Amino acid sequence: MKLVSFLKNGKQSAGLLSEEKVYDIHLLQPDLPDNMLEILENWNLFYPKLRKLSADLTTSSLIKSRSISWTEPTLLAPVPNPPSLRDGYAFRQHVETARRNRGLDMTPVFDSFPVFYFGNHRTVRGPGPLYIMPDQLKKLDYELEAAVVISKNGKNIRTQDAEDYIAGLMILNDFSARTLQMEEMLLNLGPAKGKDFVTTTGPWLVTLDELKEFEVPSPKNHEGKSWNLKMSASVGGKTLSKGNLRDMEWTFAEIIARASYGVELYPGDIIGSGTVGTGCLLELNGTGKLNDPAYEEQWLKPGDEIELKIEALGSLKNQVLAEDTDYSILELKK
Repeated sequence: MKLVSFLKNGKQSAGLLSEEKVYDIHLLQPDLPDNMLEILENWNLFYPKLRKLSADLTTSSLIKSRSISWTEPTLLAPVPNPPSLRDGYAFRQHVETARRNRGLDMTPVFDSFPVFYFGNHRTVRGPGPLYIMPDQLKKLDYELEAAVVISKNGKNIRTQDAEDYIAGLMILNDFSARTLQMEEMLLNLGPAKGKDFVTTTGPWLVTLDELKEFEVPSPKNHEGKSWNLKMSASVGGKTLSKGNLRDMEWTFAEIIARASYGVELYPGDIIGSGTVGTGCLLELNGTGKLNDPAYEEQWLKPGDEIELKIEALGSLKNQVLAEDTDYSILELKK
């Protein structure tokens, strides 16, 4: 199934996507909630009902008559108000290349455990325009990622059980203001203002049953499912990044096990994969300058449209727009 959140009369609503049509879940079946978070909070109860409703979409002419084109409603993030946002660092190629471009050897710590950082769950957005502050536009970057959404409460989740806690997968764009990020990370406390302004997800959440044909074994010495899904990112129609989700060194199951150690995970929590190899301008610019000192760096600028694609998960489009202000946090430094 493909689950969406969309605006209906100014209110968040939950929908099913079928054959490029959106169906209002609550309208079709009033005993189902009208928002995604409530569905996730009772996933074991509502998931079978959603499966049946999804199957009925292909056979019932009455149900089909209640659809709208998916391009008509304003699509929101699949989970518009997630309880938390964690982002991993699971792709070896990205980590190795980014470190090499900074003159650093690959750290053996990468193979010790799956690391993640907390993002700002209140700034999760879906497809569409993004208004960006002036300092965030200084070396603004996209990051091509996938994410899972947690479907039930869990603490101390074992790796072998972790997939029972996954509702589905979706695309994630971890926008990064690199000037702010590099300045603050000199203090070794991790990213904050460089990443807290927006993270986009969508355009829909794809449940695991729809991804079975793409399942592949996990990497050697790792546990959990991987998925053979092609990934790409383009800016202004020009493809800049290519990768595959199967290249995650640490699996989502392993990241979930780590994240839940001594801590409760909640329905609607989002956990990102981290950036795929070649999946951001920081990495591409670093490689370009390493190969040619005269290489001209590219960063996102107002007017740019960024499109992330992941096979079977859809296409997530955002446009960068400049916030109408000259306020600068960088000018407040002592």
